[in-house]
Amino acid sequence: MASKYLVIVESPSKAKTINKYLGKNYTVMASVGHLRDLPKSKLGVDIEHDFAPEYITIRGKGELITKLKKAAKTADKVYLATDPDREGEAISWHIANILGIDASKEPCRLTFNAITKNAVTSSLKSARTIDKNLVDAQQARRVLDRIVGYKISPLLWEKVRKGLSAGRVQSVTTKMVVDREREIMAFKPKEYWTIVVKLADEKGKNPFEARYYGINGKKKELGSKEETDAVLAKIDGADYIVEKAVYGKKNRHPAPPFDTSTLIQDASRKLGFQSRRTMSTAQALYEGVDVPGRGTLGLITYMRTDSLRVAPEAQAEARELIGKKFGGEFVPDKPNFYRSGKNSQDAHEAIRPSVVDIEPESLKGKLTNDQYRLYKLIWERFIASQMADAEYNTMNADITANGVNFKAAATAVSFPGYTAVYGDDGEDEENEVKKSRKLISLENGVRLKAETVTPDQHFTEPPARYTEGSLAKAMKENGIGRPSTYAQTISTIVGRDYVTRDKKLLKPTELGFIVTDLMAENFKDLVDVDFTANMEKQLDEIEEGDVDWVKVVSDFYGPFEKTLETAKSTIEKVKIKDEETDEICEKCGRHMVIKMGRYGKFLACPGFPECRNAKPLLQDTGVKCPKCGGRIVAKKSQKGKKYYACENAPKCDFYLWDEPAKTPCPICGSIMTRKYVKRRSVTTCSNKDCPSNKKEKDVNKD
Repeated sequence: MASKYLVIVESPSKAKTINKYLGKNYTVMASVGHLRDLPKSKLGVDIEHDFAPEYITIRGKGELITKLKKAAKTADKVYLATDPDREGEAISWHIANILGIDASKEPCRLTFNAITKNAVTSSLKSARTIDKNLVDAQQARRVLDRIVGYKISPLLWEKVRKGLSAGRVQSVTTKMVVDREREIMAFKPKEYWTIVVKLADEKGKNPFEARYYGINGKKKELGSKEETDAVLAKIDGADYIVEKAVYGKKNRHPAPPFDTSTLIQDASRKLGFQSRRTMSTAQALYEGVDVPGRGTLGLITYMRTDSLRVAPEAQAEARELIGKKFGGEFVPDKPNFYRSGKNSQDAHEAIRPSVVDIEPESLKGKLTNDQYRLYKLIWERFIASQMADAEYNTMNADITANGVNFKAAATAVSFPGYTAVYGDDGEDEENEVKKSRKLISLENGVRLKAETVTPDQHFTEPPARYTEGSLAKAMKENGIGRPSTYAQTISTIVGRDYVTRDKKLLKPTELGFIVTDLMAENFKDLVDVDFTANMEKQLDEIEEGDVDWVKVVSDFYGPFEKTLETAKSTIEKVKIKDEETDEICEKCGRHMVIKMGRYGKFLACPGFPECRNAKPLLQDTGVKCPKCGGRIVAKKSQKGKKYYACENAPKCDFYLWDEPAKTPCPICGSIMTRKYVKRRSVTTCSNKDCPSNKKEKDVNKD
């Protein structure tokens, strides 16, 4: 017997989860993403007729559409339960069109922020019509991105090299990375000195440190050794007098629960995850995993959000759990509320556990390692966000020695508050004193003696390169892209070889500089942060129903078309010099160069087409193979997992799964291997029989 109700979602895993919540009268099927899209072979936008998109069925989806139509024909009611955002709304709109559902009149749309039984069943009672404003906002974004990509990319192919692309968001994001690199390149270090004095009372007890501040009560920086030596001479043998010691208290409020940007940031900083890894893991947690004793359950709320709003019932559950687990003093008098950014979409909640009382430890061994670590991060951040402030006792002292001023400061935890759950690694000022709840007692007028005086030379540091986390943060702060696009945009600019990863840091390539400069010179608006942010604002206004999407696209296209025509005639052919390597072509003796192909970088002979020699570009670890003396190089398995093997494979079968360290084992002389555990570099001997393997040793560098 056919089911009375058909529910269509996006992914099979989501369908599996929801299917367990609904009775036998329901059939849950998955569209597996979009069913229709713009064609890849052409622009697919009718410029002359209000930019009408020319949607076609995605290749390979025909059989699935037939199955959906068949199921819909026998169902009394069809519900569309794709993701609760613009993209999800558009997918539902397309499905409705394919199935012949009047989306403007039929209450067929289900949305829920978390995939739990209560959320899903409750949504059935509040089905609505499809929000055409949301669809139009997505459609405008898709059309704008298609126009930019399909109009500029061929120009880059012609003028620079094949395989390049430009994008409304990716191009300005690349420029942000390029601009930061130019700041670093232009940076000129400035010398400065510090003086740290270790002081103690006259009996030599209660030692603490004070730092140089200035002369005669005025702040004065030390810019040279001569200035520093003059201060050292002035305080040589002088008495240190406590001029003023002030004791006080301060509170630190917990950070808000995660939104997409801050989740990417902390997963990068604390777990070492790239943005795509973070979002794919979060997607799995949202869509549903098997939880023993509870069945299949979506463990977190929707992960593409810039909202900090928390449902009152989740807040109440968190407060109850905090009281039971930590005690009433850890529950603030009033619930903690957090203000979302001015451009945030508040339709969703912040990212939080969908069922608050499922603690991470109960899932250990039941989730994949990535899922467990990310869920633990999300759970702890959310619980901490609803906890009482951390409280500290503070001490600040002004100390003078012969007219030279020093300052001392100390902080000690008096009440841990939220830090009992989620300490922020950024709070380094407390780290040294968290072990003690007592502060040094200093009284005004007390004489102290110097045990050591340490001058140090320093140089100012250039701005830091972006990490994926800090770039996502900058994108959010500048209004570039949306939560759903941060990870994809970063992956795209790395994949196009505009930006490269150096460990965790993002650095523009020569190609990134060239393409960015070309775009800045010829398509200034497309790499302008303010212009791109304003375009995002207009998309938000379409979503709110305040402006027509066709007008937004038309207003953009007019000036863009003129700029494009000018660029076609003025841009000259750019020649990118191939990077030469020390690798010698075994066929003709030339130095091989690095080329970029469809599947990434490879080595090629510069003598092409006379010499067609090419081979994979291998990352040398600097470690020799113990079997044949060849280089140990980094490779990837068929499943994409990184491993390390001899360059002479398959003739030599030596390989390692963990990164080889340059320093051999001090006990047996075998290769040491390195892996990262909780952000620490841990090395072990690759020889399983080595006595050192009885106890792992932490080694932070070779």
